[in-house]
Amino acid sequence: MLTETMASMDQSLLDLSEKEIREKLSLWDRRGDPMAPLTEKQNDSILEIRTAAETLPIPSELPIEDLCSLTSRSLRTTFTTTVPASTEDVLLKGFQALDIENERIETAQQFFSWFSKLQVQMDQDEGAKYRKTRDSLNCYQEQCDSILNDVNEALQHLDSLQKQYLFVSTKTGTLHEACEQLLKEQSELVDLAESIQQKLSYFNELENINTKLNLPTLSVNSEEFIPVLSKLDDCIEYVSSHPNFKDYPVYLTKFKQCLSRAMHLMKTHTVNTMHNLTSQLTKRDPLGTANADNAFTLYYVKFRAAAPKVRTLIEQVEQRSEKIPEYHQLLDEIHQCYLDQREVLLSPSITSTITDLTSQNNKDHCALVRSGCAFMVHVCQDEHQLYNEFFSKPTPKLDELLEKLCLSLYDVLRPLIIHVIHLETLSELCGILKNEMLEDHVHNNAGQLGAFEAVVKQMLEDVQERLVYRTHIYIQSDIIGYNPAPGDLAYPEKLEMMEKIAQSLKEEQLRLTSSESSFSDVQLEDPEAKRVISSGAVEGSRLQTSISPADLHGMWYPTVRRTLVCLSKLYRCIDRAVFQGLSQEALSACIQSLLKASDVILKNKTQIDGQLFLIKHLLIMREQIAPFHTDFAIKEISLDLKKTRDAAFKILNPKAVPKFFRLNSHNAILEFLLEGTPEIREHYIDSKKDVDRHLKCSCEQFIQQQTAIFVGSLEEFLTKVSALKTMVAQGGPTYNLSQQPWAQPAKIHDLVMDTYRVIKSKLPGTLQSMSLYLANRDTEFILFKPVRNNIQQLFQRLHALLQEEYSGEDLQIIACPSMEQINLLLSVNK
Repeated sequence: MLTETMASMDQSLLDLSEKEIREKLSLWDRRGDPMAPLTEKQNDSILEIRTAAETLPIPSELPIEDLCSLTSRSLRTTFTTTVPASTEDVLLKGFQALDIENERIETAQQFFSWFSKLQVQMDQDEGAKYRKTRDSLNCYQEQCDSILNDVNEALQHLDSLQKQYLFVSTKTGTLHEACEQLLKEQSELVDLAESIQQKLSYFNELENINTKLNLPTLSVNSEEFIPVLSKLDDCIEYVSSHPNFKDYPVYLTKFKQCLSRAMHLMKTHTVNTMHNLTSQLTKRDPLGTANADNAFTLYYVKFRAAAPKVRTLIEQVEQRSEKIPEYHQLLDEIHQCYLDQREVLLSPSITSTITDLTSQNNKDHCALVRSGCAFMVHVCQDEHQLYNEFFSKPTPKLDELLEKLCLSLYDVLRPLIIHVIHLETLSELCGILKNEMLEDHVHNNAGQLGAFEAVVKQMLEDVQERLVYRTHIYIQSDIIGYNPAPGDLAYPEKLEMMEKIAQSLKEEQLRLTSSESSFSDVQLEDPEAKRVISSGAVEGSRLQTSISPADLHGMWYPTVRRTLVCLSKLYRCIDRAVFQGLSQEALSACIQSLLKASDVILKNKTQIDGQLFLIKHLLIMREQIAPFHTDFAIKEISLDLKKTRDAAFKILNPKAVPKFFRLNSHNAILEFLLEGTPEIREHYIDSKKDVDRHLKCSCEQFIQQQTAIFVGSLEEFLTKVSALKTMVAQGGPTYNLSQQPWAQPAKIHDLVMDTYRVIKSKLPGTLQSMSLYLANRDTEFILFKPVRNNIQQLFQRLHALLQEEYSGEDLQIIACPSMEQINLLLSVNK
């Protein structure tokens, strides 16, 4: 095939003329669409060959005549060839080489003929080696084709062998699998036969169970009934778990009918037993008004005696109620029947008992609540105990029934509670419900008193709501709106009168018992207030030789007494958060009432009476609210727009306009969004701190006022001197203090003597008033100490000034008391 192809190509090349060959060769390298384009490297090689060809030397065989005929332009290389000796020799050698030494070429036709023959011979000589190579390749190709045919035949034989092997292997595996399948089917058939026999045992029990349940002599209390139930449950469970059986609906229906029959027998027996008990008790007491002696026998002993008759059946129902819905429904029906019968028996009796308690304690709400709740506690406990005699599993329906029975008490008590106006009664009701009922009874028996707890909590919420409402009204009417009587503001007359009475009583007791002195303290009538109001003031008075009437509870200003008693009643009755709000409101109102009373006393009496009245009662309030372990602070939330305002002013500033277009963190709009965010602030209003603040302010005013009374003129003199020294230090004219009209020794002598006389005359009265109001030496010492220090400091400044500005003669004229004399005056009178 290859030989034929090459031969056809050679023949086609011979048929082409020289012109056609040149035209075809020119297509190889045409510019538009070359058939054989050359690379740049190949083009460079051609250019180098062309350059080398242009500079070829002249052949030595060229005749002399032809050499001489060449122009100088054609001779581009140096002539280096040696000219032959004879032209004929050269021609002869050429013709011999061409094998035409015997032929003569005389005409052009002969030359062209000869040239064509020569050209054909050259072409044949040149293609001889290619044809030889072609013949060798054809031989090789034939050998390869022969080998390939042999290989293909060998592969076909191998494929045939492989197919035969696979056929034999498949037949062998099929036979092996068939044997294994037969063994497996044999085993399955054996297991199937056993399984069918086992399954049929459940279906075969249907007739046996049906026969037993339809026996007229069958009793639910017999020993045969419970095994029948167990077998019936197993059959129903098995049939229900295999819905793919052929007669599944038929057998399941029949088993369900047997179950319904058995459940009907149990329900009939249980319900009839309970109805018979109720009928017997109702006939004996048709109105349900059994007295306290036979109530237990009527309502509990009879039922407890009948409990064993149905307890066994109920246990069987309870055991199956979680697995079988029908039993669960039956148990619910038994529960409902039992609870209905109990409600029929208990409702009239409970209603009658609550009515009797209401009539007996019509005016005593606390006794009514206590007795009614105690009665319901016993009812709930007895009902739970009776329920446990019949059932072993709890039910929420029991608590629903008990809650319904307890609501009958709630319906009677709530109209009475919402009309109570006294805080004492409401606080006592809170104590009964919260402490006695919830914390004592319910906490110790939470399981049985769950329904009672819910009703009591609801009742407690009503009482607390009523208490909070009445407290608001009490604060508005009796504290904020309190209009003091003349006797309430009769200070210090009432204190002096009570002090005289206390002194006379003390003297009488001293006469009776000389070994010890005691005084029967006046205390709160309310028991809750007794626990809260501290006896610190009384203990402080025992350290003194006299007892202050201001420490007696009855001598407190009415708003203070009412506030503290009100807080003492609220402390253990309401929630902590509600108490904090009410205490803050009550204390704030009490402080305002004290400020008003202090102003009235200050106008009607003396300034020191008004100040000491306020200080004493603020001390009482601070001391009496200390036992309340609670926070008197209330949190208020407000929105702080200060940063937003500052950021708005900043962005509206004309200087901020260029910042609107900045693309960095200093952009005005970005700064406004980041810096102008409003802040949420929390403010705490602490009434306890408010008491301390007013107390501190009152003490500071008292100290300043007393200092001004004792050494006010002396302080004015020293102030003038300090002003004069300041003027000199700032460049003013120099001075001689003793030459000043207001600072002459005689003037200073009169000033010092007047101050000394004022201290000596008014100090005992001040200390007496402090002792009368405060009645505690420690408190008096703490309050008077700043006054004494101020007096001592002023005299020390005066002594330093006199030693600096006055001569010894002037000092004798002034005759200023020494510091020892001043200290002695203050200590003696203290």
